[in-house]
Amino acid sequence: MKRFFGSAFGVAVLGCLVLAAWAVWSAGVFDGPVARQLRTASVYAAPGVTIDQAAAERVIGNRRLVVAFLAPGADLSDACDSVSGAADGTLALMLSRDGDDFEKYGCSQLPGKDDENFGKAFVAESMIGNGIDAFTDRPVEALKVAVVNYDLLVRSGAIPDGGRTVSPSLPRYLVAAAAAGAVVLGAAALYLASRRAARSALDRRERRDAAADARTELAAAAAVLAQEIIDLDRRYARDKGKSKFARGYRRLVSDYATLLPDLDRETPKLRARVEELLTRARKLGAQVP
Repeated sequence: MKRFFGSAFGVAVLGCLVLAAWAVWSAGVFDGPVARQLRTASVYAAPGVTIDQAAAERVIGNRRLVVAFLAPGADLSDACDSVSGAADGTLALMLSRDGDDFEKYGCSQLPGKDDENFGKAFVAESMIGNGIDAFTDRPVEALKVAVVNYDLLVRSGAIPDGGRTVSPSLPRYLVAAAAAGAVVLGAAALYLASRRAARSALDRRERRDAAADARTELAAAAAVLAQEIIDLDRRYARDKGKSKFARGYRRLVSDYATLLPDLDRETPKLRARVEELLTRARKLGAQVP
């Protein structure tokens, strides 16, 4: 295992696992139902709360406002804390019906809410729920009042102007980039590997062809040598067997017989040996009887 993660491939796998874990965490896999809904939407309604979700979303539009209609008796402060990551950059309003009124809890997730914009955040949290108690039975109308309050806060400068943008988290971009990079690098690796394999196959074929040509040349030289020995054999048959020619012929035939078992392979030394025997055979043939 240590050797695997010590390799370049192991490091890449570990990096992808870290990115994947980061992407899963930042995507809200551990979010509660409120945060999970408000991560990509503007309105949350708890089970039992009747609301036209599509109409509610149209009322808020792309404002930096998220509203949660929670069950009666819900802990609004905890709900506000739960959306701190999912609803970054927005003004959140938690509502829970209490008889004929709403329990209201505003929490700003806008930049600088705990620092230079603390006062503005406090004003926004206090004012965003003004006037909505008259519409406890009509949540969409309550949203319209909250939107009016929001627009007033924007005009007063308590809330920065601009729309809410919901975009994938950085880890998702990194995972996507890693996936694209893996595809590109994988394709490049396959291309280079195929080129190397093709080149290796071509080199092997060239070596086989060269070896075949060399064996053909060796076989041709051996055939010429055999013919020379056959021609010399006729002369040897007429010789008394004690001449210089006869002694040279017998040595030549003996050396040729020793060489025959090796003629099925080709080596530079073997080729030189055949050439040497062929030269000796020709010299014997040139001797004057």
